[in-house]
Amino acid sequence: MHQELKTAARNVNYWAGVTTLMPLFGGFIADAYLGRYSTVLASSIVYLIGLVLLTLSWFLPSLKPCDGTDMCTEPRRIHEVVFFLAIYLISFGTGGHKPSLESFGADQFDEDHDGERRQKMSFFNWWNCALCSGLIVGVTLIVYIQDNINWGAADIIFTVVMAFSLLIFIIGRPFYRYRVPTGSPLTPMLQVLVAAISKRKLPYPSNPDQLYEVPKYNSNNRRYLCHTNKLKFLDKAAILVDDGSSAEKQSPWNLATVTKVEEMKLIINIIPIWVSTIPFGMCVAQTATFFVKQGTQLNRKIGEGFEIPPASIFTVAALGMVVSVAIYDKILVPALRRVTQNERGINILQRIGFGMLFSIATMIVAALVEKKRLEAVERDPLKGSLTMSVFWLAPQFLIIGFGDGFTLVGLQEYFYDQVPDSMRSLGIAFYLSVIGAASFLSSMLITVVDHITKKSGKSWFGKDLNSSRLDKFYWLLAAIATVNLFLFVFVARRYSYKNVQKLAVADCYEGKSDCEGVETKV
Repeated sequence: MHQELKTAARNVNYWAGVTTLMPLFGGFIADAYLGRYSTVLASSIVYLIGLVLLTLSWFLPSLKPCDGTDMCTEPRRIHEVVFFLAIYLISFGTGGHKPSLESFGADQFDEDHDGERRQKMSFFNWWNCALCSGLIVGVTLIVYIQDNINWGAADIIFTVVMAFSLLIFIIGRPFYRYRVPTGSPLTPMLQVLVAAISKRKLPYPSNPDQLYEVPKYNSNNRRYLCHTNKLKFLDKAAILVDDGSSAEKQSPWNLATVTKVEEMKLIINIIPIWVSTIPFGMCVAQTATFFVKQGTQLNRKIGEGFEIPPASIFTVAALGMVVSVAIYDKILVPALRRVTQNERGINILQRIGFGMLFSIATMIVAALVEKKRLEAVERDPLKGSLTMSVFWLAPQFLIIGFGDGFTLVGLQEYFYDQVPDSMRSLGIAFYLSVIGAASFLSSMLITVVDHITKKSGKSWFGKDLNSSRLDKFYWLLAAIATVNLFLFVFVARRYSYKNVQKLAVADCYEGKSDCEGVETKV
């Protein structure tokens, strides 16, 4: 598109933001109405239509970027429109595909079976290994085809692969486990809020056992949540008022169960965690924009004649993630289980926080490497930074890959596990929305920093990398991530994990020995 650096970076971040925020809508539809299988099927078709349109924008003469064979300095308007329509159709398809497919995969494990529950803890690790395998093929073989043949050939491969994967998914239909959608998950939360407000003047019961819960014989094998002492205002929604009618006949807008109240608490408790993980996502967002752009300015030749495509350096990050996930799952978790007696080895938030350390290290290393590159440009303006190998970027990609293996995989498991059972697809969407919100905030930060630094003399973001000061921007991100890590630790230490009690309802409240929790408290 021949866009200048900051415009291109903003467009990438906007698209990445929409792509990772759309799953909030897709996850809601899957959980409430369509079910996860149907949502995956429908969204895959939309995704496929976007890929077909993207392919046509390259091959159809009326939609091609330029007329004739002359040098193309700016694409035609019709090509821009069709191109952006296609990639945003893909974005829309991803909105249903990503949260529903991952949660549908996790649904195949029975949480009440010890062996399957442990297998599910590894599922998210190996799910991401599979994603990284696809990513490695994408940033090596596919990028090579894009650079050395054309974009259209790569688009054909994308379309065929997506159609083939959809076919495999459909063939597996008889073997899947399905969860029936239970209606809007937002309605019970509103009911809890309304009931709590309407009973705000009632005194708290002296014993949590007095709060209302559905009797066991009406449970339909559902999982009950144990009462917790946080956000006690919401407990008033479960106070049973004697108005002459039985509890079962009272409106859900007047009386909620302890489980419904606790589900509301879960969502409220998730918000601070969600907010405190966004700066990590802002660091990750740089890998797809500025990190790759740095690669275009370095020497990418290996031997004689072969030149590495700039995006292929991303392979190092994918390999870093695969290695860290494998080490964590096969070495660290078994060892830590013996030490901590925790089924997971360490709890989920500890895993996420550990990964954040890598994001800080990534930004520091990236700043130092960029400073060295700018010094090379200053010493030899003619050759610029071509005197430096592209493998100078390998450490920052490798470190952020390690961080992804801890934090991003941990976030997927956290949001799937800690949301109400009826919101599992939305849970994965919450994880994706962290990256989406981070992409938007990264774009906003670029705009703000550009505006402020222009006033003070020279903008940190010039028309190209050599006239920019990305090293200073990386130091700024490192500082933001460091301050945020302290915030995350503060929030995580006060977090109460989801406590599940399926076999008994009576006498189930925080602190009771018969109340089996999914996690111990941090």
